[in-house]
Amino acid sequence: MRVVALISGGKDSCYNLMQCVAKGHQVVALANLQPVGKDELDSYMYQTVGHQAVGLYAEAMALPLYRRSIQGETLEKGRDYTEHAGDEVEDLYHLLKEVKVRGSCISHEKEAVEGVSVGAILSDYQRLRVENVCERLGLTPLALLWHREQEELLQEMVTAGVEAILIKVAALGLDPRKHLGKSLLEMSPLLVSLSQKFGVHVCGEGGEYETFTLDCPIFHKRIVIDESEMVITSDDDIAPVGYLRFLRMHLEDKS
Repeated sequence: MRVVALISGGKDSCYNLMQCVAKGHQVVALANLQPVGKDELDSYMYQTVGHQAVGLYAEAMALPLYRRSIQGETLEKGRDYTEHAGDEVEDLYHLLKEVKVRGSCISHEKEAVEGVSVGAILSDYQRLRVENVCERLGLTPLALLWHREQEELLQEMVTAGVEAILIKVAALGLDPRKHLGKSLLEMSPLLVSLSQKFGVHVCGEGGEYETFTLDCPIFHKRIVIDESEMVITSDDDIAPVGYLRFLRMHLEDKS
């Protein structure tokens, strides 16, 4: 299928995209929802921290990137979702509708966008909302990481060449002053240990951490963060919360 990839910058959306390519799908566009006037939103649906560098994905992958600002809020908080004006899910609907309409205008009908790559692993809340939007638009969701065993999946990502760094931490055993900017390769032993001790989700599915992908095998160029600053949002003694705000970044050619 011709696929549009929902990307947040994180490891999961990137690795699901790699899996789509491996299965023979043709990725024709990228799509992202970004916050307005803030570094991050307290969103039930979207990773927004690190959004400053998402624009580099277009050139890194030589694909068009469609972006839309998140205007809605979390109104429907139950597990299931029905269309609700003003909910943040409707921003996803309008974003994917734009991608589909533009794709239909510039391509033959049989080559229009058919599928959506989404990096959902565990959250029924997110998966059902993406499925709702896709059904309304006649698109097929491709969540190829769904319910994968997380320790195995994390190691698979690292082995497959996903070079991602932690850009937010919010869990017992993780400290923004120690762990922000560290790679998945560096952090994987600690994440497995924290899972065994405290039940932390190894892939961060409980919101324990978020990542940003700097390079992977399907990138034509790699993303380099030249300057960033740490923002502490909760200086709790047990589980401090903080994230990286990207200030300057660029792309560099890969050998």
